[in-house]
Amino acid sequence: MTHPGFEAQLDAYLDGELATIDARQLEAHLAQCPECARFRQERLELRAAIKARVPAFQASDALRERVQTALRGASRVRATRRFGAPVVWRSLALAASLAVVALGSWRLALQRAAGETLADAVLTSHIRSLMPGHLTDVPSSDQHTVKPWFNGKLDFSPPVFDFAGRGYPLIGGRLDYVGGRSVAALVYGRRQHLINVLLWPTGRGPTFAPATETRQGYHLLHWTTPDYTYWVVSDLGLVELQDFAQLLRQADSAASGPAAARGLR
Repeated sequence: MTHPGFEAQLDAYLDGELATIDARQLEAHLAQCPECARFRQERLELRAAIKARVPAFQASDALRERVQTALRGASRVRATRRFGAPVVWRSLALAASLAVVALGSWRLALQRAAGETLADAVLTSHIRSLMPGHLTDVPSSDQHTVKPWFNGKLDFSPPVFDFAGRGYPLIGGRLDYVGGRSVAALVYGRRQHLINVLLWPTGRGPTFAPATETRQGYHLLHWTTPDYTYWVVSDLGLVELQDFAQLLRQADSAASGPAAARGLR
């Protein structure tokens, strides 16, 4: 033979295993090459002799079933290898998503618990202030007396306003301890009702809590400004207490705006 690889290619052709385009090229070559055509004829004669003289054994049904079972098992293994990795990654991605949700829920639960604890402390401060001798450390209706009193007693200077002209006179102020830190407590009056305003700098301690809630017959209002965290608590009617809170918000906003613009706060 003068054509390397022709023998293997011819065997594949005779077994029907050669690609169509390769088979056509081989047939065109055989039509033009007498030597390769003669070799093909010899190969065909050899195949015929083997088929005529070598006995053939028919596989039993049991063997055929075992072979088919083995082939089906191999197919399943290949399918598992092909699709197993994506399934595993999808499972890992789902597990990671669930972990993120669980972590977020856990953090939210901690924030809620901290807010509940803080609200309890605020309410306790208000109830304690109603006991004789605990309402104020500096009894005064003059905001210019109350505000300077806090100097040196706190690491911040709380804003103090008087709303006597709107029916909410300033009664005084005191130091208190809420949420693990010293805070300012301002006391206001409304007829026979007392209003406690507790405040401290924003970002110091938990702030997550409902804006409005009622406990043991007392209303608690909560909000945060860029400078301070405010809690207002009283047994005053909710509508009037919200009116007072609005006055406090407006006064704080008016006082902080110009000061912030001048860089004094």
